[in-house]
Amino acid sequence: MNVLFLTLSNMENIDERGIYTDLVREFANRGINIYVVSPRERRRGLPTELIRRDKINILLVRTGNITKTSNFVEKGISTLLIQRQYLKAILKYFKDVHFDLVLYSTPPITFERIVRYFKTKHNSKTYLMLKDIFPQNAVDIGAIKEGSLIWRYFRNKEKKLYNVSDVIGCMSEANVNYLLKHNPYIENTKVEVFPNSIKPIERVYRKSKDKSLLDKYNIPENSVLFVYGGNLGKPQGIDFLLEVISSFYKVKNGYLLIVGSGTEYSRIEEHINNVKPTNVKLLAKLPKVEYDKLLTIADVGLIFLDKRFTIPNFPARLTSYMEYSLPILAATDKNTDLKDVLLNSNSGFWCESGDISSFINYANKLSSDEELRLKMGENARKYLEDNYDITKTIDIILKHIL
Repeated sequence: MNVLFLTLSNMENIDERGIYTDLVREFANRGINIYVVSPRERRRGLPTELIRRDKINILLVRTGNITKTSNFVEKGISTLLIQRQYLKAILKYFKDVHFDLVLYSTPPITFERIVRYFKTKHNSKTYLMLKDIFPQNAVDIGAIKEGSLIWRYFRNKEKKLYNVSDVIGCMSEANVNYLLKHNPYIENTKVEVFPNSIKPIERVYRKSKDKSLLDKYNIPENSVLFVYGGNLGKPQGIDFLLEVISSFYKVKNGYLLIVGSGTEYSRIEEHINNVKPTNVKLLAKLPKVEYDKLLTIADVGLIFLDKRFTIPNFPARLTSYMEYSLPILAATDKNTDLKDVLLNSNSGFWCESGDISSFINYANKLSSDEELRLKMGENARKYLEDNYDITKTIDIILKHIL
């Protein structure tokens, strides 16, 4: 059996842990040939390349710069061109392969032509992993105006992608409900929950924190470490994050570490330089291995989303925190059912983004109560093992082709 996987994620290191690399390795573990198509963005200065390892084939296609760029013109043009670039490369490097399943994720929403090609030529089953509802997410944060020419263009692309998909796997029930409510032409039977999932490492049992890591990042040894790791862009609701930075001195014994990259990184850096908080640090994005080490000394994982979102985002970083048995403090919009997961599993606290009083209150509860942190962290890890383990959830996809 052959599976074609189209993604915008960097898949060059297939051994790196993450929702897509873990998925690819699990396909291979099941004896399935997996053909991954991933971008090699122009800033890398490297050509298109095919890497083979047992049942995993990774085609790195030279493209324009799409991710981590604040140049919206460049990002837009590169996004429009990537479909043609991918299809040309697939037909060159995988010309003799018949694909039983075409698997793809959003973003982007511009893979419809590739998907339709193999659905028609190979009679492939098509499965969309819906991680991003675009262009509505851009409308929510004011990046695109609803009804505008660009909105109509991408909305049409979105509908075409939904129509060509045999199955649409959403991250949560709220995403399923949102998709069906705002796209009534989609049949209920083709939409299901396929959650963000990883292959969890063995549980990390900590008796004490690694002092060398604390020293490396200059973190006070007896502080309670709150970590945010991930994208630092407009979707995170940066205004509120800046307010948290300014107010974090109110968290007794708390230390806030922000790790990541994105279009708003320099703005956060400038704010910290101006405010000069004594218990807040900003680090540029770390390699996955280094970031994972950092989570072994963390006490609380943080999630931020812009309060204007009407779409129910469900950040994948939740799985990383749960993997390391961390309680979660989330400040998001009211529409995500992330809050329901945290509250129903008793694995963390939630407040609406913008509610600084509640955020600081919950942060103090976690900072002052080690037993509460440990209990919520244990609950988070159990919820991950029961619901977000890729060795189990992959069967949601496989049932459609086996």
